[in-house]
Amino acid sequence: MDAIEAILNRRSIRKYSDKPISQDMIKLFLKAGFCAPSAGNQQPWHFIIIDNKELLLEIEKFHAHASMLKDADKAILVCGDLNLEKFVGYWMLDCSAATENILIAAHSQGVGACWLGIYPKEDRIIKTKKLLNLPENIIPLSLIALGYPRENKSPSERFDYNRIHHNKW
Repeated sequence: MDAIEAILNRRSIRKYSDKPISQDMIKLFLKAGFCAPSAGNQQPWHFIIIDNKELLLEIEKFHAHASMLKDADKAILVCGDLNLEKFVGYWMLDCSAATENILIAAHSQGVGACWLGIYPKEDRIIKTKKLLNLPENIIPLSLIALGYPRENKSPSERFDYNRIHHNKW
């Protein structure tokens, strides 16, 4: 699957089969995350692979939109490291780009994924940090649920000429 096809056809997948995702596949997704652009090339990210089902179920208890974690094979938590910031505040943009790269990489390989927002919800940040023993300088931004799809979603046409402006509003 080429990049444009992966971008245009990617959908949030919330139902997964019990087929396991290989470590090589997870490494490929993480490589995609590491290739994301970042402000001043600061690369302020850290990634936590979560394959412990008990941890996934704990997250589901405090994240209202995380019910798919009960069926996910794994998840990747994308975190920003405040100590790696060269440009204050840009860690969120950088980690969002890394998240999107992982989502596209997963889809391109036939793996379903869903972006679960952690940041900026203070209660989710605090509970995630406590559950996963994150240092003070590490802020969880997103959790990506992963699994082979047990649902098939058609591409969604989102292109809207009404939101395109040239030179001025």
